[in-house]
Amino acid sequence: MTAYLIVRAEVDPSVKEQFDIWYQNEHLPDALKAFNAVSAKRGWSSVEPNVHIAFYEFPDLAAANTLLNSEIMQGFIKEFDRHWEGKVERSRELVEFSQVI
Repeated sequence: MTAYLIVRAEVDPSVKEQFDIWYQNEHLPDALKAFNAVSAKRGWSSVEPNVHIAFYEFPDLAAANTLLNSEIMQGFIKEFDRHWEGKVERSRELVEFSQVI
């Protein structure tokens, strides 16, 4: 069943605009291609204005886990940190749907 890698980022307000531009123009398109994801989506929380959430869709949990433990992911983490270390705190979750109606 479909699985998602969900990346939640708490962005320092002083870099929010630059982060948004970078994610839109570089990170999300590059990640979609490199991750071999089905789709990629992102947005800002309406409850916590400095929280950015990205969703990467995979055909199943095995594919998402393979990516999460790959050198590709390690490279993306290093590149992200190069740009945003100390300005953005993030966490990752893998979610596999158990029900779709």
